[in-house]
Amino acid sequence: MVDILRSLWVWLSAAALILLWLPLLAIIRLFDRNPVHYTTGRMFRRLGTVITKVNPLWSLNISGERISDPRRPYVIVCNHQSFADVPLIANLPWEMKWLTKIELFKLPVIGWMLSMAGDIPVDRKNKRAAAQAFIRASQYLSQKCSVFFFPEGTRSPDGLVHRFTDGAFQLAIRAQAPILPLVVDGSHDCLPKRSWKFGKPREIFLKILQPFDTAGLSLEDTEKVRNRVRNLIIDQIAEWRGVDPAEVDALKAQST
Repeated sequence: MVDILRSLWVWLSAAALILLWLPLLAIIRLFDRNPVHYTTGRMFRRLGTVITKVNPLWSLNISGERISDPRRPYVIVCNHQSFADVPLIANLPWEMKWLTKIELFKLPVIGWMLSMAGDIPVDRKNKRAAAQAFIRASQYLSQKCSVFFFPEGTRSPDGLVHRFTDGAFQLAIRAQAPILPLVVDGSHDCLPKRSWKFGKPREIFLKILQPFDTAGLSLEDTEKVRNRVRNLIIDQIAEWRGVDPAEVDALKAQST
């Protein structure tokens, strides 16, 4: 019963904040003349920060590299454990445009806010539309705004790190933009997949790893770069959990 009441509190608080944020975001967007709508995007991310703070079940611990120039463009990648990752990662103090499945853009309120913030819809069923999303992401990089990917494509069903797709890494190499890996752990049970109830109180770790330079690399290096970044993320999660990296790697777990 306590879990249900806590979950209801979090959802009602989040809904109230979203309804409050919508007109505020619309006003900011109206006066935001920056070509990447940087201020609007930052205001949208702050919604995630406030949702994190009003949630009595989450304690977020952020560590790692300090990004001194928020307008230096990165291709940012992170493992994906839960829908809770979205507001948690929004606590980072810089703007980045998220590549998000197109279905969310079709939702009332949330979809409108995603559009106002300048996030990028991705239609996984339409290759041409997906290519256009990557073109838009490249344009953001050229305008000194970072872009964000979950290279696993979807939330992990078991808390392990699953296969990474190539798209984010190909984009970084083509744009000769540095890759900034993030690692999140502890969020898997915060909001389990296909459940509306939040998990028990827990500490969540979010770490900014050292940027990975792509200068001089070609598309032939995509697999090497993808695997290196993925292994860095796996190693960090394994260190937090005090286990062997193989126990965090879903691909190795599937092969045994």
